[in-house]
Amino acid sequence: MDFYGRTKEIAELSHFFDMDSFSVALIYGRRRVGKSELIKHVLMQSKLKKVYYECKQTSDADNAASFSEIWSEFLDVPGIRFDRMEAALDAVFKFAIDTPLILAIDEYSYLRSVSSGIDSVLQRLIDRYKDSSKLKLILCGSVVDIMKGLLYKDNPLYGRINTTIYLEPMDYYDSSMFYPGFSNEDKVRIFSVFGGIPYYNSLIDDKLSVRENLINLLVRQGAQLENEVEYYLSSEISKFNNANEVFLALAKGFSRFGDILSQSHVTSSPALADVLKKLVKIGVVKKVAPINDENNKKKTGYYVDDPLTAFYYRYIYPYPSQRSIMSPDDFYERYIDEDYETQFVPSAFEEICKQFLICINKIGKTAIPFFKIGKYYYDDPVRKINGEFDVVTQDDNGFIFYEAKFKSSPIDDKVVNEEIEQLKLSGVDCYKYGFFSRSGFRVEPRDDLILIDLDEIYGTLS
Repeated sequence: MDFYGRTKEIAELSHFFDMDSFSVALIYGRRRVGKSELIKHVLMQSKLKKVYYECKQTSDADNAASFSEIWSEFLDVPGIRFDRMEAALDAVFKFAIDTPLILAIDEYSYLRSVSSGIDSVLQRLIDRYKDSSKLKLILCGSVVDIMKGLLYKDNPLYGRINTTIYLEPMDYYDSSMFYPGFSNEDKVRIFSVFGGIPYYNSLIDDKLSVRENLINLLVRQGAQLENEVEYYLSSEISKFNNANEVFLALAKGFSRFGDILSQSHVTSSPALADVLKKLVKIGVVKKVAPINDENNKKKTGYYVDDPLTAFYYRYIYPYPSQRSIMSPDDFYERYIDEDYETQFVPSAFEEICKQFLICINKIGKTAIPFFKIGKYYYDDPVRKINGEFDVVTQDDNGFIFYEAKFKSSPIDDKVVNEEIEQLKLSGVDCYKYGFFSRSGFRVEPRDDLILIDLDEIYGTLS
């Protein structure tokens, strides 16, 4: 299978391999985000000797036996046997005194759960061999909370990790490389559900329609990704029922803490705060404050930050009985089709537009670099209304407000003027107005307008 994206991470690991001294890299991120494939890809590119071992959820002795086989094959010396992983690792560290070597330990959190004190074992080995060994050690894992804990002061490995990579989902542009056969419109639709997770995107068949892909992978009973969300969350969260309640409230559009509490059946504010903190920590929920009032907790909102999770709790989880008695096509038509096209995809389009702006800002293609991007909250005491604008940037000249329209008709002067009038009535402070359009524009050029269509969104970064 072809390897897409991850240019920055490949460069970081290449630099890590080029270090003259002993060094340790930590790579972590949620399941399915492509950590193992990234490691295998860079290992294939490196000219150094290398050993890759994926830990098992069995026992220390069983892991030692499995590693023994790999080490025997690597050295071409039959019959090497280690009783414990400590002995196996010690042998690797010693070998690398004379021969530069990369050792990649994948799913390290599994080993950590079955091998008591393995962090301390590694700490002792690192301290003993750091001045003599030429080892490049990679520790990789999917249980975000555990892997991130290796960086904390109370962990034996604190201060001993040279390179840290938190592997996030790919952006909309790199994700689209998995399904080049789709139109730009359908690329937006696919990203709205499968996001930037390489494993999900590798399952997409761009010879089928978006609807057919959704039905095949998610909607029909027994679909390949039918239980994916619950499987992933159960590996990270112990109190699963509370998480379900929170996701259902978020899927309905409730984002404020008080609204989530009242809509869910979570028993108390402390219990809800605990669940939200955990969901934010593992990267499936984001906590967002308006860029013009960042310290105001009352205006802070919570949003599902994983597209597949958002789709699942909006369209699949609430309707188990209906799915069991209806055909997949009828179920899609009744419970998904219209809301997906008119609400779900347009909301995801806003996220794509935000990612586009960040990308061009990083590569210097914005007229004035911005230093903030996000939601903008406003109060209108005259009309007694308040609300948010979802995509707003702030640069040295002030704010630029963007409106994203995922509609089948072009944006014309009437739409532009109406939106600008709405902004002025709200009393917001901005010096330019931006518009993203799925279907292009019929607008007279103006100095205070920024107009961006789908071709530019998917073409500028190519």
